Amino acid sequence: MPRIETKPETMSRDGAIDILRAELMKLAGDEVSICKVAAEKNIFCRGLHRFSDIELRRRFDWINAKNPRMPRAEMEEIVDRWQLARQDVDNLPTACDVQQLEHDGCRGWDDFSKTTATCRPA
Repeated sequence: MPRIETKPETMSRDGAIDILRAELMKLAGDEVSICKVAAEKNIFCRGLHRFSDIELRRRFDWINAKNPRMPRAEMEEIVDRWQLARQDVDNLPTACDVQQLEHDGCRGWDDFSKTTATCRPA
């Protein structure tokens, strides 16, 4: 019996981002950013957990400057609240959308590679 090969389904980068955004927003809800969800569940870009302690503090140096000795968990919590505040101020749906404009922690959806379907640190 001949084997029938099927072509993998393809979609546009924007279409893939729309699907990812919707699914990540379901996981995050209104109380935490998708960065926090990605870190806690070790999915997608892994959120803030992809950065070493030194790198996290460098990327968010204006937050770290207030209290350079704060524990990492506290730093991550403040960054999460900052991401949520920026979402509100900029009227954007996710932290990835914020970072696509701000480029503080990463480059948001601009880090989402068309060819590898992964996120890379900026």
